[in-house]
Amino acid sequence: MADLDALRTRFSHALDRTRGPVDGPDPAPYADDLLARWQEPQRRYHTLTHLTEVLDRVDVLAAHAADPDVVRLAAWFHDAVYLPDRSENEERSARLAERALPEAGVPARRTAEVARLVRLTVTHDPADDDPDGEVLCDADLAVLAAPPAAYAAYTAAVREEYHFVPNDAFRAGRADILRQLLSLPRLFRTPYGSERWEATARYNLRGELDLLTS
Repeated sequence: MADLDALRTRFSHALDRTRGPVDGPDPAPYADDLLARWQEPQRRYHTLTHLTEVLDRVDVLAAHAADPDVVRLAAWFHDAVYLPDRSENEERSARLAERALPEAGVPARRTAEVARLVRLTVTHDPADDDPDGEVLCDADLAVLAAPPAAYAAYTAAVREEYHFVPNDAFRAGRADILRQLLSLPRLFRTPYGSERWEATARYNLRGELDLLTS
């Protein structure tokens, strides 16, 4: 079970450091709004557990980032709007950040960077000169390198989120996503991700694809 107080503290610290010396409004209402979104009943994988894991991985990769706290805020917002039957979740999440963060006291430049990073999670394909994008995308995709039991739990949760999709259609769509990921020259762009996660993630993806297409 996620520790809500710990998550509120993590959000408050990231927000305070991102808005700099300028005082802003109390971070708590913004944290509580995001926490409520991440606990919506339609979620099975995109839950507080996923948020916590992404934040933990951003911390692991923080030395690679140009602005780690901007990446942390992007992690908070990257699936803040999530409806499994909608295709524009990333765009709507980015727009939420663009509305909330200026009100919370975040400067325009950093707000724009958070929104850009959120939109990047559509493709998970950052440019080579985009260390913040590399950190967020690697943190988000690191579940692909989970141990067997955790990877099986991840795939089961994804299927539950898409329970309304007929089985044949889900298998075909999921297989297409796996093929797209496997076709990327690199799944992970940070040195840590490349060394620690790449091989295991590809093994997991190939195994899942074999099950879906057999």
